[in-house]
Amino acid sequence: MNTTTAPVSLREHVVPVEAGAHVVGAHWLKATLALALADGRVLRWTDGVLDSAEVHAGGILCTCSDGERLITGGDDGRVVATVADGTSTEIARDEKRRWVDAVALSASGSIAWNTAKTVHARDDKGKIRSLDVGTTPQGLVFAPKGFRLAIGQMNGVSLWYPATETKPEFLEWKGAHLDVVWSPDGRFVVSSMPENALHGWRLGEKPSHMRMTGYPAKPRSLSWSHDGLWLASSGADAAIVWPFQGEGPQGKAPRECGARHAKVTRVAFHPKALVLAVGYDDGCILMIRLTDASELLVRPALRGSGITAFAWDKGGKRLAFGTEDGAAGVLTLPAA
Repeated sequence: MNTTTAPVSLREHVVPVEAGAHVVGAHWLKATLALALADGRVLRWTDGVLDSAEVHAGGILCTCSDGERLITGGDDGRVVATVADGTSTEIARDEKRRWVDAVALSASGSIAWNTAKTVHARDDKGKIRSLDVGTTPQGLVFAPKGFRLAIGQMNGVSLWYPATETKPEFLEWKGAHLDVVWSPDGRFVVSSMPENALHGWRLGEKPSHMRMTGYPAKPRSLSWSHDGLWLASSGADAAIVWPFQGEGPQGKAPRECGARHAKVTRVAFHPKALVLAVGYDDGCILMIRLTDASELLVRPALRGSGITAFAWDKGGKRLAFGTEDGAAGVLTLPAA
């Protein structure tokens, strides 16, 4: 990488993939790329070979994956698991066809999803427990270890142990809490808010607050670095990267990476290095090394083709992306 004004290009290392519909989520299932599409299909790509299947009778609204299964929630009220060979299994169905627009997977294989004002959690043995949260739950994320779920909702985030009868711990902060992430070391929970801000808590006997403001738009994409020391976010004309060393970002200025005349829509840290993929609403993708802010161009700007999804494979050798206009691609990093 270099630090010149015009980034060196990786364009010749990108293989295009024609998804044909808005890409809601991208995930690697071992060597197979799975693209969840807004028209209800899951498209699978393996070394240039494409295959697709109708998984939802309507649109796919949310996705998550553990590298073995793609979990999708749709406006047909269903939660579906799809594996690399294309086999799909229904996990849950809401008889009233209420939308499922948040799903989560734990390291042990537990699954969580929402319907209306209720959150459901299914453990790795198939037992389901439900929690009414009073308002529409938004983001869902499991703790990095253990069967504990963070639930973004109105005026705070609930921390719920589905396997017990214990009342959830409530992390209160006025306003709506949308996307939620849990730090890899389990010390921090951070949520995005409609007020163009992030709010975080340092967990402990008395959780402390962290307020991260100044965004011109909602920061809807969040990504932790592999070492858990940095949290990258969208919502500005650069990727905003907060330091989480020590006690967190309170009183510290964030890094700004990849400033352009376009809004950042997606961010994704490399799984093994301090390298950040940054996607913009004008379709551009940059790869930025955090240590020296050097940039590589992955995809040039293309009007109407804003970036909607990123996925690094487990080894960090390939980066997949998807867009709002149904384009997608796979970057294979050249050997050093």
